[in-house]
Amino acid sequence: MTLTRLCVLAFLVICTEAVTRPGVAPLVQLNDGREIPNLGLGTWLGFNKAGAPEPVVDDKVQHAVEAAIDAGYRHIDTAAIYETEEQVGIAIQNKIAEGVVAREDLFITSKLWNDRHAKKDVVPALKESLARLNLTYLDLYLIHWPIAQYENGTYYDTDYVETWKGMIDAQVLGLARSIGVSNFNRTQLDRLLTMTTVKPAVLQIEVNLNLQQPQMIKFCKEHGIAVVGYTPFGSLFHNRAAPNAPPPRTDNQTLLKISDKYHKTIAQVNLRYLIELGVIPIPKSVTPKRIGENIEVFDFQLTQRERDLMRAFDKNYRTIPVTMWEDSPYYPFHKK
Repeated sequence: MTLTRLCVLAFLVICTEAVTRPGVAPLVQLNDGREIPNLGLGTWLGFNKAGAPEPVVDDKVQHAVEAAIDAGYRHIDTAAIYETEEQVGIAIQNKIAEGVVAREDLFITSKLWNDRHAKKDVVPALKESLARLNLTYLDLYLIHWPIAQYENGTYYDTDYVETWKGMIDAQVLGLARSIGVSNFNRTQLDRLLTMTTVKPAVLQIEVNLNLQQPQMIKFCKEHGIAVVGYTPFGSLFHNRAAPNAPPPRTDNQTLLKISDKYHKTIAQVNLRYLIELGVIPIPKSVTPKRIGENIEVFDFQLTQRERDLMRAFDKNYRTIPVTMWEDSPYYPFHKK
């Protein structure tokens, strides 16, 4: 065998491993020419039993991010309102100092909160997030919600189109390499496409078995907008499911059969299904074992029949309906 042929074979082996090796998320091309890993770590701690945001009381988020980077994650998602940016930043700097990663290896997302929607406030808000993260730029900055709301809870009349223009300013300054939106509906997204010159690179929305959003995913695909899915487990776990939440749970027989076939957990099967829908899931966890398991989803593929079975769980049930904002003119979801 010639040296040239050996080199070609070695190259093919390396390429194959990059696609199928567990613990490595493939890259997805964004419409601005940049790339985003096809799975990330969410750092929102969720709601507590009283329905309020879970407070950050220790350094578990820092340790979760460090465990995620060690496990191969390169995509970390946070937001100003989560109050986790500082811990995310500490974890990133620790792993850079250890030589595990370089800054350019990572894809870091944060989000603009509702009380900073005025065009002039966007760049200062982003600079504050960067200071907490101890970074000089974000890979992705999102408008968290289309709703402008003062810190005291009252709404103010700032059109999210104006907010988007502030996001464009942030990108021009190099503070955010890519920009996008979160929790926008199709009409709101379409307004941005028709009224501004810069297309969102990403739409982040809730996607899980109970809320699969096929029409929104189709719309985004047609317009070259990547879909990042938060709350990817929805009501899958019994201890997280509301009393009125539709199935499935982790004891569902259909999911158990699929997970047994591939020797995967039900959570892994769930994440794999979302990826095959064209979604970039960002599961959250502070447990190193689960963090490691959640990225081990790129070494198997579901059959069409299995996807059809899982599609049947779609009930258009929203885990996070934020009904307290229903009286806002910019409320993005269907009002009950």
